[in-house]
Amino acid sequence: MSSDFAIEIRDLKKLFVTPFLRKTIPAVQGISLSVRKGEVFGFLGPNGAGKTTSIRIMMGLIARTSGSVKLFGEEVPARAARHRVGFLPEAPYFYDYLSVSELLDLTGRIFGMTGAQRRKRGDELIERVGLTHARKTPLRKYSKGMMQRAGIAQALMNDPDLVVCDEPMSGLDPLGRKLVRDILLDLKDKGKTVFFSSHILSDVEAVSDRVAIVVQGKVHDLGTPSELLAETGAGHKIIVGNTSESDEELFGQYETQVTPGNRLRVTTEQDDDIKDVLGLVEKNGLSVVEVTTRRQSLEDLFVERASAHHTIHAELRKSGQ
Repeated sequence: MSSDFAIEIRDLKKLFVTPFLRKTIPAVQGISLSVRKGEVFGFLGPNGAGKTTSIRIMMGLIARTSGSVKLFGEEVPARAARHRVGFLPEAPYFYDYLSVSELLDLTGRIFGMTGAQRRKRGDELIERVGLTHARKTPLRKYSKGMMQRAGIAQALMNDPDLVVCDEPMSGLDPLGRKLVRDILLDLKDKGKTVFFSSHILSDVEAVSDRVAIVVQGKVHDLGTPSELLAETGAGHKIIVGNTSESDEELFGQYETQVTPGNRLRVTTEQDDDIKDVLGLVEKNGLSVVEVTTRRQSLEDLFVERASAHHTIHAELRKSGQ
């Protein structure tokens, strides 16, 4: 079965039922999205938004309540599709007494790789994730960051066409995060598809072709980082010098504030407004002291969505729902 998409999710829903009170808890409430082959896709949202649940359904670890999930055109769970996928869970756990070499050898066996293939691929990945110095050390002695690197290596062992990672940069220092970013971009260069969640928004913005922000189990925003941030506009601040109180009326259509030293701060939202303000400054014989521009980052947008999410939850708790 051929498909232009590595992942196709349609109206995905998941309800959990508490064991004693039999109360229904909606974790995923109708997520729909598609990820093209060769795309790096960032899956974002506050805690409790349904990201990990969606990923677990995608990996066939838990059953969906309704909707559909396809990997490479195959309905999940599909054995043919799973052999083309590498997966790093949110909190990877491996046998404590294995070394990373043994872990990768075991992973290779699961995928039916020969001994020569396992050794060659394992050596390459151990070096790639920076664990050569600890290749024979038992995993129980690994730090959280080292364990995360080992998890990334096992996710890549079968040279997958699709790599799914739940918080791949968790527990990593800046060097480790750069290493993961480089690996994700290298996978993209090789035509692989990457689907990952993360709370480190600067890294998501740096490597993702598109992102989805999930709030309360639904996709709230979907598009390229530049598309999403373009909708938020920009903030421009122009400090005008040699002004008097009457000059404030010249910029009446903008937000203004008189500051010490006969200066006026003019704040605008649109790029074209800067030209208008500078034209007024020149026309009225004033001077420009400073011009600064602040564009909203993906992190700003995420915080805005997450704040709304927590406000809604607080209101629901207050009302007893």
